[in-house]
Amino acid sequence: MITEEAVFAGGCFWCMVKPFDQQPGIVSVTSGYTGGHVANPTYEEVSMGTTGHTEAVKVVYDPSIISYEELVGIYWQQTDPTDAFGQFADRGDSYRPVIFYQTEEQRLVAEASKEKLQASGRFNQPIVTKIEKAQPFYPAEDYHQDYYRKNKPHYERYREGSGRAGFLRQNWQ
Repeated sequence: MITEEAVFAGGCFWCMVKPFDQQPGIVSVTSGYTGGHVANPTYEEVSMGTTGHTEAVKVVYDPSIISYEELVGIYWQQTDPTDAFGQFADRGDSYRPVIFYQTEEQRLVAEASKEKLQASGRFNQPIVTKIEKAQPFYPAEDYHQDYYRKNKPHYERYREGSGRAGFLRQNWQ
């Protein structure tokens, strides 16, 4: 099987795993950090805002089953693409929304998708999600991996309490 990788930042990485993890053709989804200037950062360092990293997920997928364009579509529907300064209750650069492209083809797909979303009129504000070249990705600590499975009650409370679930219901479903 030939696989490819996609990296998406959409606020708290706990909430970004499940939507991808449940799709056909997904091999793995890893929570982690990217976009910063410190090798192997810890959650505490990233949370302090001193490393420049953003919480993100790395999606390994089989492109013969699910396309990068489909993944970008899933990504949009997990975020508020009009908020550049974080996502929902999570504020600051470590929670900013970013599509990190691996190849020129991914960049073109992401840019076209962003333009299409802007033109759709779904949102009254500009689509401000960044599209940036991928940088080294560092997996988060084990307790952050598959959080929605390991800590389901807390995950569900957090997803609702942060405002994410309500926003997604109102704007995407």
